[in-house]
Amino acid sequence: MPSSDSQDQGNRSISGRGVVRIVVVQLLVLLALSAAAVGYVNWSSDAAWAEFAAALKPAVSVSVPVHEPAFSAPIVTVKGQKICPPKV
Repeated sequence: MPSSDSQDQGNRSISGRGVVRIVVVQLLVLLALSAAAVGYVNWSSDAAWAEFAAALKPAVSVSVPVHEPAFSAPIVTVKGQKICPPKV
C-alpha cells in the first residue's frame, strides 16, 4: 500500500482558477456582511430617531394659561421699609 506521503504532488497544488473562486467567494461574503451591517445601522438609527421623536411629543396635552404668575404667593413691596428682618 502506498503511503499518503508518496502521493503525487501535482494533486496538492491549487490551480489559478481555484484561487480565483476562493477570492470571489470571500468577496461575496464580505459584501453580504457589509450590506447586513449597513442595513442594521439604518434600522437601528431609524428606531432610535422614532423613539427620540416620540419623547419630544407630550403624552398628555396640558394647557397652560399665558399669564400665570410665576410664584404662588404674591410679592409685596413696601416703600421705605424692609420686608424681611435682617439675618443675624
